[in-house]
Amino acid sequence: MARSRQETHELRQELQGAMGQVAPAGARGVAVRNEAAPPAEPQVAAPAPPAPSMARAEGDAEARLTQLEEDQQLLKDKVDEQYQTKVESASKYRVKLSGIALVNMFGNTGRSDNQDVPNMALARGATTTGGDFGGTVRQSEIGLEAFGPTLGGARTSANLQFDFFGGFPTLTDGVTTGYVRMRTATVRMDWERSSLVIGQEAPFISLLSPTSFAALGYPDFSYSGNLWTWIPQARIEHRMTLSEADQLSLQAGILDPLSGEPPSSEYHRAPQAGEASRQPAYATRLGWIHGDASHAITLGAGGYYSRQNYGAGRTVDSWAGTADWNLPLGNRFELSGEFYRGRALGGLGAAQGRSVLFSGPVTSITSSIDGLNTIGGWSQLKFKANRFVEFNAAYGEDNPFSDDFRDYAAPSSYGYTFVSRNQSEMFNVIYRPRSDLIFALEYRRLKTLQISSENDRVNHVNLSVGFLF
Repeated sequence: MARSRQETHELRQELQGAMGQVAPAGARGVAVRNEAAPPAEPQVAAPAPPAPSMARAEGDAEARLTQLEEDQQLLKDKVDEQYQTKVESASKYRVKLSGIALVNMFGNTGRSDNQDVPNMALARGATTTGGDFGGTVRQSEIGLEAFGPTLGGARTSANLQFDFFGGFPTLTDGVTTGYVRMRTATVRMDWERSSLVIGQEAPFISLLSPTSFAALGYPDFSYSGNLWTWIPQARIEHRMTLSEADQLSLQAGILDPLSGEPPSSEYHRAPQAGEASRQPAYATRLGWIHGDASHAITLGAGGYYSRQNYGAGRTVDSWAGTADWNLPLGNRFELSGEFYRGRALGGLGAAQGRSVLFSGPVTSITSSIDGLNTIGGWSQLKFKANRFVEFNAAYGEDNPFSDDFRDYAAPSSYGYTFVSRNQSEMFNVIYRPRSDLIFALEYRRLKTLQISSENDRVNHVNLSVGFLF
């Protein structure tokens, strides 16, 4: 804008100079005619027209001046717009606001644990109608991302994400006014080949999830093969370049050793069995990346260990081995997924949140315990029809070992004690006419099996309309 003002000033001076040259030329013409004419009746001579070249110069200057004034006004409008829409922070560093306003309309057949984002199928009761229909906006999200200074050669940043999936107030319209809930929060320091990440997010040995706008409150296939629980953690990542197209990524860190137990109080936090062991959980992951970032093959393998102490000398070792993959198949197809095998993994979201089985009442110190073995995973095939439309089909399953249930005559646990397997199938189509506008239609089928060989099913159809900002 300063340069525009300077050029405008110079053009005004040039225009005034051109007009000044026109006036003396007319005056000289009058003087010559008066000197040659006899002293007769005075005649008023008309001013001579400016030369063609001078007229063109004057017209060009006027056009340039007009264009510069328009450009200057446009710049001023843009600055005003930026001033009105920027996010101001207490520090001088940049902060970005983002999120999604998401509306979900859904219908279910059968009975589930959660109407708008079902994770498990339940047995029908005497008053069950066989299905339901509803809508929600509580899966909408708000995010803040801050970009800080460079410290020790590392770029610093932080992000924070919320949604409205934290429960319902006890009001007549409480079902449509969910509580605000914190999802993830991380602080990062990124060097050229290394990163330090501290905060709360999904376990870094299981960062993938199926693509879905029907399930944001809980990621799709939660408790059906997707280890998703957002856990406080700290990790270090180091990237090694093997060749122009190949890179290795090594991650290692510690996590809050959650065991999946529900909170004992609404307001006060009591330690879970993993936290009572007085040591963190440990995890590591080795990843291989081949190709450029937009079309890369990614394979990873991870390990996890924590100690759980249930008091009265009852301890359990929690462990897991994981694998993950993201494989582009040509320009339009992509195969992704995860797999795990482990024991006492309720804190990560396996076995429907159960880590152990008790031989008797959960609260009795005389009840013996045994870690619950489980195996599970999910896989998704993506097809990108064009830059506006994509299709996704996926299957996931979590399968606690039936033999562990048979070790006790009357086993008990927190959560759904007698669930032995949980399966999910999903198909959706996502349409993006613009990068910030989303329409999605999803069908999901859940099947939950009990130890008694009984099984329950839920069919879930979800229409999503979202606007990213």
